[in-house]
Amino acid sequence: MGVTRGAERGGVYVGCAGWSIPKEHAAAFPGTATGTHLERYARQLPAVEINSSFYRPHRPATYQRWAESVPDPFRFSVKVPRQITHLRRLADSSEPLDAFLAEVAPLGAKLGPLLVQLPPGLPFDPVIAPAFLAALRERFPGSVVCEPRHPGWFVPEVERVLAEFRVARAAADPAPVPEAAHPGGWEGLVYHRLHGSPRIYHSEYAAAYLENLATKLAASAAAGVATWCIFDNTALGAATANALFVMERLSAPASLTGADHDPTT
Repeated sequence: MGVTRGAERGGVYVGCAGWSIPKEHAAAFPGTATGTHLERYARQLPAVEINSSFYRPHRPATYQRWAESVPDPFRFSVKVPRQITHLRRLADSSEPLDAFLAEVAPLGAKLGPLLVQLPPGLPFDPVIAPAFLAALRERFPGSVVCEPRHPGWFVPEVERVLAEFRVARAAADPAPVPEAAHPGGWEGLVYHRLHGSPRIYHSEYAAAYLENLATKLAASAAAGVATWCIFDNTALGAATANALFVMERLSAPASLTGADHDPTT
């Protein structure tokens, strides 16, 4: 498909929520005796989403160790803590936000987007939400993606607010509303979060779905947009198989995808 792996612009970053390696897919990640799970994972996939940060803080030294154990093109996205998104519901969150940003700073150039996943019961507040985004942007110039799940976020005026603060809206599956299935907000980043469907966190995606997805990812990257795809259907190991399948398709000969140039990896 002619996509670039691990480029800041126009790259495709495919990975899983976490870097555990299911036993049934261990053969795809060689080096059992010579590397950690993260090191083995990073040899085959170009990105990962850190979800554990949502539940508990990690020491800066931990993030530094993770960064030092992966190749230079590899990127981490990191989920913003629930203390900010679910407990404080974006309000009065400067203190935990400062602490979180200090923790992830040692990732350095390997830090990709921050993921702000919101609870399904949190509607868009025209005062609180922009204030949070402004506070975040005062502290963090990098990529940010938001995954809202309340219907009140999927309206044109909210799209404009997200774009103003350079915040992409994730394309999610299953989608809580039809609009959630497609990327939105700031157009400088595309971020797919695939949780498994019909059974969330468990179901494996069919080959036809993944073929179509790979085509979409390649087209987005070809347009010069950093493009992420994270599989969160990890409960039975489906995420690993799906991510490897998509990476294989992205590296397939151009003749299989309709592209008119040779693939680069």
